[in-house]
Amino acid sequence: MIRFGIGFDTHELVEGRDLILGGVKIPFSKGLSGHSDADVLVHGIIDALLGALNKGDIGQVFGVDKPETKGISSLVLLEKVYLIMKEMGFSLNNIDVTIITEKPRLAPYITKMKENIALTLKVQIEEISIKATTAKKLGFIGREQAIASLVVGSIIK
Repeated sequence: MIRFGIGFDTHELVEGRDLILGGVKIPFSKGLSGHSDADVLVHGIIDALLGALNKGDIGQVFGVDKPETKGISSLVLLEKVYLIMKEMGFSLNNIDVTIITEKPRLAPYITKMKENIALTLKVQIEEISIKATTAKKLGFIGREQAIASLVVGSIIK
C-alpha cells in the first residue's frame, strides 16, 4: 500500500531569531517567527507525512503554544512522526520539498538539510528531494516577509 500526503507551511521572517531550515542554522539577518524553531521545511514534511497517515496536521498532533514545545527543534517533532509511522507499519518511500524564499540563497545548505532529514527518518539521502525557488519578487514571500515550503510525501506499507 502506498499513500501520499501534501504539506504546506509558511512563517514570517522577523529580526532576532535564527533562521533554521531542515535543521540547519543558516546565516541571515532574520529568522522565522514561531513557537518552535519555526522550521518551515520540516513543518511541511510533518504535515505531508501526517496527511499520508490520516493523522491530521502538526497542530492537531503536537498542539500549539505548549510549554514543552517552546523553541523545540522541528527535527524532534519529525522523529515523533517517524515513530507514529513505524507503529502503523509504514516506512518512508520518498519526500519532495520545494522551499520558496527570495533570500537567502539556499543551495549551499541543501545537502546538509537532506542529511538531517534522512537521518531523522532513517532512510537513504536519495529518498529526500529538496529544491529552492523564489517568488520572483511577488507577494509577501517576494517582499522578503516570509518563507514557505510545499511538500509531497509518500509512505509505503
